[in-house]
Amino acid sequence: MNQQIPVAKVIVGVVFIVIVLVASRFWVSVPAGHVAAATLFGEVQKETYPEGLNIPVNPLLKFHEFDVREKTHFESAQVPSQDQLQTKIDVSVQYRLNGAMANMILKETGSIDNMLEVQLKPKLRSLLREQGKSIERAEDFFQESTQERLQTDLTNDLAEYLAPKGIEVSAVLIRDISLPPFITKAIEAKKEREQEVEKQKAELERYKTEQQQLIAAAEAQRQAAEEEATKRRLLADAQAYEIEKINTAIGNNPNYVKLQALEALKSISKDPASKIYFIDSDSPQPLPLMHLSDDK
Repeated sequence: MNQQIPVAKVIVGVVFIVIVLVASRFWVSVPAGHVAAATLFGEVQKETYPEGLNIPVNPLLKFHEFDVREKTHFESAQVPSQDQLQTKIDVSVQYRLNGAMANMILKETGSIDNMLEVQLKPKLRSLLREQGKSIERAEDFFQESTQERLQTDLTNDLAEYLAPKGIEVSAVLIRDISLPPFITKAIEAKKEREQEVEKQKAELERYKTEQQQLIAAAEAQRQAAEEEATKRRLLADAQAYEIEKINTAIGNNPNYVKLQALEALKSISKDPASKIYFIDSDSPQPLPLMHLSDDK
């Protein structure tokens, strides 16, 4: 048997669906990090809707969401300096939308992309060119003080200009600087010359060190030679003194020589190879093997 659905249940289901659909128009849920601006028949409303559940709302409103989280915009521009040279500078802008001004942004530019194209990019490029006019030479862009001043001035000027437009700028940072090619080559050549000079200085220092070492070694040898000469001179003086003392003793005491002669005879007599000894008996001081003549 065909079962028929009661008409009352169908009507209740339809009414429930309609109620759900209509009720969903009386509230709006905004994602985290976003705000919503509304339009009523094309007219932008003054009120903005923060993240989370917003109840109640006009069911006839049309909502437009805006991301208010911090973002980064990258930009490159040719910046002229006072020497009329063009230097390419890459910067990054850290910014976020002012959620309280989302309705104004919707009314004046329509979206964040349009805001960047209409407000941020043209002003940033203009400020870069204006800041470049204060730089005397293109290579001065590489100076740390110059970059710090550029970043500070760009951040302040851009933030001041964009704040009434609904954009909050927290920083403008220089990412890269590209000088004209011929200046880059000149700088590279200068660096090569400086490196060559440093290399020559290092070689000169090495040579000076070697010479100092040689001088130190020669000085050490000279001192050693002087010490050796002093030692030999002292030894010679000691020997001369000893001889002088012996001569003085001999001169003052003739018996000293006789005593030495007797000591020599004793030593000779102990030699088992000795057979005959010749002594000059006529000598007042007979010594072995002395005062010998051919006829004896």
